[in-house]
Amino acid sequence: MTNDIKLFNELVELLLQEEKKLPVATPIDTDKLYQALDLKLNDEPALDSDFKKILSQLIVSTPKTASTSFFNQLFGGRVSKSILGDLLAVMLNNSMYTYKVAGPQVGIEKTILNKICEIIGYGTESDGTFAPGGSMSNYMAMIMARDRFNPTIRSKGIHSKMTLYTSEDSHYSISKNASLIGIGREQVRLIKTNDFGEMLADDLELQIKNDIALGCEPFFVNATAGTTVLGAFDDITSISKVCKTYNLWLHVDGAYCGAVIFSKSYKHLLKGLELTDSFSVNAHKMLGTPLTCSIIVTQNKKHLYQSFSNDAEYLYQTNDDEFNLGKTSLQCGRRNDALKLWTLWKSVGNNGLESIVDKQFYLAVVARNYIKSHPDYNLYSFDNSISVCFNYKNISAKTLCTLLYEHSKLMVGYGTFKEEEFIRLVTINTLVEEHDILNFFKTIEHFVDSNNMIETISNSPSDC
Repeated sequence: MTNDIKLFNELVELLLQEEKKLPVATPIDTDKLYQALDLKLNDEPALDSDFKKILSQLIVSTPKTASTSFFNQLFGGRVSKSILGDLLAVMLNNSMYTYKVAGPQVGIEKTILNKICEIIGYGTESDGTFAPGGSMSNYMAMIMARDRFNPTIRSKGIHSKMTLYTSEDSHYSISKNASLIGIGREQVRLIKTNDFGEMLADDLELQIKNDIALGCEPFFVNATAGTTVLGAFDDITSISKVCKTYNLWLHVDGAYCGAVIFSKSYKHLLKGLELTDSFSVNAHKMLGTPLTCSIIVTQNKKHLYQSFSNDAEYLYQTNDDEFNLGKTSLQCGRRNDALKLWTLWKSVGNNGLESIVDKQFYLAVVARNYIKSHPDYNLYSFDNSISVCFNYKNISAKTLCTLLYEHSKLMVGYGTFKEEEFIRLVTINTLVEEHDILNFFKTIEHFVDSNNMIETISNSPSDC
């Protein structure tokens, strides 16, 4: 173990050096991957020297999500106190399904869940659990809603045409989960959004009325706190009124931007959250914890027990079921994802989490102001979003992002909204500062203006 810890420290030093020297890893084409790196598994063990060399090459070649040139997808950065917690969780290796095997780690998870319920305004009967990702949190919310609507489904299956509702700009996991729980993708209604990407409550109610008239059974509505592309926040208050009228479960998918609950300046974006039935948030996004760290909470813990509890005497051998977390979780064996959030939260306090969130909105303002002040850019996003969407010199966003990646300049993605394609700069990387945002734009400009780049881009077959 001592030697492996020493090797780990050496590899970490290598990673940190590489992030400074080459912030964007040189990409390897998939057809060349197995020739470029020794990934094969052999009958004989690798020599220690070869093992170290292989791991070093692997680190150098892996995309660096903590680099200040990483603006791609919805996570990034590195918060040291959170990493400390994750490493300790690995060493302790407790499974979180019973108090007997996890002990005080259960108390840590419950402390976090109770505090989040308190912050968002849920009552004393609320509870939650950690899940392996935002998609799974949404899945659990949908199951609880299904089982509340018809408790016999768990034993007898679905025998009616149940329908659920989400915005046309929501995460793909909603439709995917509908297929997994037996509802079916065809029973998912995609509700229209306004020019800001926010769900229209009037269209939601119209769709519900139409389904009821056709003999369908509406049971679940998903609102989004930070849509994947534009980072829009659905109007929870107006949507909750519709849900109350028709007795529908209201879930808020806050995987991307639900952490605004920690900010006094931005928590108004989730006004009405206390009126919902469930809420999910990913700490591995805005809060910068290592993957995965996803949380789902619900107004009434009875729904967790109704949907996920099963008796297992060989597991549950302590008296207090409140501390046997396997009875409120989809999983049995489950890694400790709570400790890394607890070490972060404990070390920086509520104020520190607020600062982490507020900084991302500030950086988004910096980016939008830069775009507004330079005529070669077109801005597509809006205030109160950490997704900054734009185009540069009317160049195909897909083409430019691809070339920036292939030339190891930047990692940034592209997206579409209402048939408009654009670059999507995400300010969620916890290590990024204001000068990194400005350097991002300067890198794009220099790249486009460099030798033959404009010609290359203009003539690219993927240009649209």
